[in-house]
Amino acid sequence: MSELLADGMLAGLDEIAGTGRDARRGGYSRHVWQAAELELRAWFVERAGRIGLDIETDRNGNIWAWWGTPGPDAVVTGSHLDSVPGGGAYDGPLGVVSALDAIARLQAAGFTPSRPCAILVFAEEEGSRFGIACLGSRLMTGALGADRARALVDADGVTLAEAAVRAGLDPAHLGTDREALERIGLFVELHVEQGRGLIELGQPVAVASSILAHGRWRLTVTGRGNHAGATLMADRRDPMVAAARAVLAVQDAASARPGTRATVGRMNIVPGGTNVIASSVQAWLDARAETDEETRALLGEITALVDEAVAENGCSVAVVEESWAGSVHFDPELRDRFSAALGGVPALPTGAGHDAGVLAASVPSAMLFVRNPTGISHSPEEFATADDCVAGVEALEKLLRTLL
Repeated sequence: MSELLADGMLAGLDEIAGTGRDARRGGYSRHVWQAAELELRAWFVERAGRIGLDIETDRNGNIWAWWGTPGPDAVVTGSHLDSVPGGGAYDGPLGVVSALDAIARLQAAGFTPSRPCAILVFAEEEGSRFGIACLGSRLMTGALGADRARALVDADGVTLAEAAVRAGLDPAHLGTDREALERIGLFVELHVEQGRGLIELGQPVAVASSILAHGRWRLTVTGRGNHAGATLMADRRDPMVAAARAVLAVQDAASARPGTRATVGRMNIVPGGTNVIASSVQAWLDARAETDEETRALLGEITALVDEAVAENGCSVAVVEESWAGSVHFDPELRDRFSAALGGVPALPTGAGHDAGVLAASVPSAMLFVRNPTGISHSPEEFATADDCVAGVEALEKLLRTLL
């Protein structure tokens, strides 16, 4: 983004470009309340202070930056700063930086808002540390219970409650935040597009129409641990082989249902020795479809195929749901109003989950997408051109001007 520095737009992306780089995976690993994400939080507080915004952190670790006096019926924009392991530079931060720049441009033009306005940075949108996506917005809305959240455990055995304390939060206060929700009159999130819709349309910006239903499940395949050299092939109950066949079953089930998506992107092998037949394998399934019913049907088919594949190898499998988000259809009147205000930009569905989708059940919510010319996300190859990022800031500025 260095080519944008002449007028300062989107300089924030350059300011944080060195934070959380992942030398092993490439890209960025910025996980909630760990060093890189805490550094980004501090950056946001300082950056918001440069344009006179007042900071507060709510009971769930979400950061608010207020332009003027906080109050009800606020226009709120923002996104998140955390990433998936080895993620790209734009997923989340683009929405935060664009919000800062849109407000700065309104201020520079002498615009005075007639209603409260805030930038909101959500905690743990990706779910990469504690396994549940959109954690901050789910807690705020009550979609995730506080007791369950406090008991979540990361890969190092740290509970969310313990991590919250280390980050300066009181875990006893986690949970539904009606006061915060009731201040939001409307929420709009700008986000890099995580697909090819705008490439195919030849447009830099779109509004969101819907979000696919989305669930995550943990599959635990159990076999019999043994010695890799002393155990004949015919005598094995190898959960790694069973898990591999289960992954292929996931691929087969989703491929047979057009429009559905299913992925196994993470596995944990116990005990994990090179010369050891594993005793168990954990695999995490991500499944999505246009409707709740289609997603549940896909899960049912996957489960049946996995049961069969695992049994053939003398193993067993347990399937546990870790999170669920039903399909979201953004308010069509608001969507059309925003599209018209931006000159008739297209409306696009998305297969990616977002905090705006969680909030949509509680408050009027909308999204703006900025074109990603690679069509790739959750990867270092994720990208957006300078011109398209500027178009996104200008679109957000125009919407805030009409709303405020």
